[in-house]
Amino acid sequence: QVQVVESGGGLVQPGGSLRLSCTASGIIFSIGSTGWYRQAPGKQRELVATITSSRDTSYADSVRGRFTISRDNAKNAVYLQMNTLKPEDTAVYYCNAYIKSTGGRWQEYWGQGTQVTVSS
Repeated sequence: QVQVVESGGGLVQPGGSLRLSCTASGIIFSIGSTGWYRQAPGKQRELVATITSSRDTSYADSVRGRFTISRDNAKNAVYLQMNTLKPEDTAVYYCNAYIKSTGGRWQEYWGQGTQVTVSS
């Protein structure tokens, strides 16, 4: 069974940095596009950044230039480097990945989320 687990959240002051990690485990044949989403209290979940298997990236306008998504295929991992953090970045951050496991079909997986709080 495939599992996707995030880590690296926490409390940081405005202007600070955090690096989120997301690791997939289990029987994995291939990982396709992966991404980070976030959900702030009282708001809908929104897309933050995505990266394809060929490492093409895209970002929400609100984080472009401050956040960087990357992946390490050998470790089945995807990362989100977050710099110059703002209070409005406070949210639960979720990892999303399309993974091909046993059965040969692509399936979408979500992690459980990691809290990021930006506050002085």
